[in-house]
Amino acid sequence: MFETVDFKGKKDEIIETTIVLDCPVPSSPSDSTSSDLSSSVSSITKEKESTTDLEAQDTELSQKPLSFFRYAILNVYKRLFTITFLANIITFILLLALGPPSPISFVNASAVNLAVCGLTRQPLVINALFLLFGSVPRSSPVWLKKLCCKIFHLGGIHSGTGIASAIWYIGFATLYTSNFIPSEASPTSIAILTLIYLILLSLLTIIIVAHPKIRQSHHDLFELLHRYFNWLILILFWALLFLMAFSFSIPPKQFLLPLPAFWILILLTLATIYPWLLLRRIKIQPESLSPHAIRLHFSHTQIKFGQGISLSKNPLKDWHAFACFPDLDSTDTKFSCLVSKAGDWTASTISEKPVTLWKRGIPTYGFGYVLRMYSRIIVVTTGSGIGPCLSFLGDENRPAMRVLWQTRSPEKTYGKRTLELVRKMDNDPVIIDTSAKGKREDMLPVVLRMVNEFEAEAVCVISNPKMTGELVYGLESRGVLAYGPIFDS
Repeated sequence: MFETVDFKGKKDEIIETTIVLDCPVPSSPSDSTSSDLSSSVSSITKEKESTTDLEAQDTELSQKPLSFFRYAILNVYKRLFTITFLANIITFILLLALGPPSPISFVNASAVNLAVCGLTRQPLVINALFLLFGSVPRSSPVWLKKLCCKIFHLGGIHSGTGIASAIWYIGFATLYTSNFIPSEASPTSIAILTLIYLILLSLLTIIIVAHPKIRQSHHDLFELLHRYFNWLILILFWALLFLMAFSFSIPPKQFLLPLPAFWILILLTLATIYPWLLLRRIKIQPESLSPHAIRLHFSHTQIKFGQGISLSKNPLKDWHAFACFPDLDSTDTKFSCLVSKAGDWTASTISEKPVTLWKRGIPTYGFGYVLRMYSRIIVVTTGSGIGPCLSFLGDENRPAMRVLWQTRSPEKTYGKRTLELVRKMDNDPVIIDTSAKGKREDMLPVVLRMVNEFEAEAVCVISNPKMTGELVYGLESRGVLAYGPIFDS
């Protein structure tokens, strides 16, 4: 039986914010030996009401020394960013040690960073990395599993190499400009100088709009500029290399073929084109759950555990990624995703109930996939975050798990079938109905109790950015392995 709980006596209030999550998250089976947490927390159901003092049962661990520095100021994402930058600084020092660097050496260094930056967002590369790091057996030492589970922080490498590529390119532009003599300039050299600064302007634009504050407050603008300026940079770079090749007295192929930047540009062009070659308008079956949520069913392909799909109504505009889960409760469709109201796109999708949408690329693994390396986990989610969590149902060898779900009117909002799917992950899930009191409850003490009673190895958190960050930090700072999406794209 499902348990809908309403905790009493809490002082801190977290206002509910339901979002549509982009990252797929694993799912887990119910564990027959799991302890009955339900009896130790207050619950409100239609049949009965009982209360307990949650604070008296709080089993919070004390925070570890330097936890704020380790898990907030210098988390894994920032560490990867820092390592990337240090690697570039070392490369620059070595380059100087070999003598005065040429402008072409700066172009090559910038191209290498651009390649790493682009490939860390390429679906084939992402899937390969998740399959590799997610293949760690459950018998592996904790330190190895903890390290491999952080693969979803590779955005730190993406941003680090992106900024480093711009810095290298500024060095190239500076050297070329210093050698440029206007009185002796030819039309070709003027065109080269113009292209150099158009590329630089494009790089700086991408970096500026990718700043977290701008990205979060103007996400559609960020997405459009990021995509189209990336394409523009590729086109301008091709033009730049060919103009430079024809500006020398040697045959162009003798300049281009030995040039690393030339081959890197080919690789990046193919990587960029590939997802768009798989652009298709696909049929879907919309299932209206409530004015707040809709479930979209798909049949065009098969998905695997932990994968998500990118959808759009107009392929040249905004795209939205959703975690998917198998349609165990449907015979005529293969998988589905939950969409809840969190903006104009999702609101119109719920009201319009589209029967076709555009998809791009291939299903891509998300952070939840690597949690399969643990044997016992706690899944913590709010609102439509339950959708990515249902992805665990696609893994027959999923870990044993307990589910803690806080949401408003779960059955009314997401439907009875969704609750039945939740029960397939955990036959006795803990569900906090926020409509009973009109506010969110502090989930950290509850999670700590569940970790202790279930003897969980790790916690998977899927919520909005604020709550995900707070819960993951609160758990990690107390020595509990916790993972949640980092919302860096």
